[in-house]
Amino acid sequence: MHAVFLDTQTFSTSTSLSSISEQVETLTCYEITAPDEVLSRARNADIIITNKVVLNAELLASLANLKLICITATGFNNVDIIAAKKHNIAVTNVSGYAGNSVAQYVFAQLLGYYQQTTHHNANTEQGLWASSNTFCYHGNSITELAGKTIGVIGYGSLGQAVATIARAFSMKVIISERPNSNIIREGRLSFDEVIQQADILTLHCPQTADTENLINRNVLERMKNNAVLINTARGALVDELALLDALKNKKIAYAILDVLSQEPPPASHPLLNTELANLKITAHIAWASSEAQQRLLELVAQNILSFKTDERLNRLD
Repeated sequence: MHAVFLDTQTFSTSTSLSSISEQVETLTCYEITAPDEVLSRARNADIIITNKVVLNAELLASLANLKLICITATGFNNVDIIAAKKHNIAVTNVSGYAGNSVAQYVFAQLLGYYQQTTHHNANTEQGLWASSNTFCYHGNSITELAGKTIGVIGYGSLGQAVATIARAFSMKVIISERPNSNIIREGRLSFDEVIQQADILTLHCPQTADTENLINRNVLERMKNNAVLINTARGALVDELALLDALKNKKIAYAILDVLSQEPPPASHPLLNTELANLKITAHIAWASSEAQQRLLELVAQNILSFKTDERLNRLD
């Protein structure tokens, strides 16, 4: 079977594709594939491996040899699943590979904020400790995570990994039920209760029609004014203009975003054109520890092996 990987640049060059190569006769890799290049590059492929390259109905109808699409991510909105099924093309995704990486990111950012790490490092580098009249130089206040309430929205493997670490810090973990749900499952609170009680609100749910703009102006108004919002899920979960207004007017204290509604974002993106001290943005890297990237690729290889042996591991179709 011949496989093409359409966007290897979405992975670090330190990762290995050997496990995938072992499952196919040939593997052709492209760093980036533009929409008008997909057909020519994939025309003879039995397997397409893609992270974010879009495979729509029109394209799938033109790929007569295609038998399997391996999405190197959990989200699958870049592939027309209905069209794939129509043409008898199997589709797989991957999940459960980034729990450690995302949870580590969340707490690295939280510790940076509450511990004021960068500030205190800078104080010493600038000679403020050396010129102090006492044995320490206080600077900005340091706040403990212990006793803080962290609200988790989306309690899959990522949310659970964050909750495990939070409990180790003696934090109170509250888990949100789906918004507008009439049934509250055991061990959960309503969405409204979580957003009002949380000192820290962390998002780990998928992007669907029900979750787009989940964190909107109304929700931000009801959060604590000392609350921290963290989004490592999908940018579209947050109304970005409403968040910008909330941060400017101190309706919430701080926001940490690893995702935006458009990626890569335009240089004119409003959240990238502000000097707010209470906003920190990173470039969709919470998932991307070296270990998590390699685990993901190993899972893709397992999906290919499963397909070859007529099993249905991680099948979406």
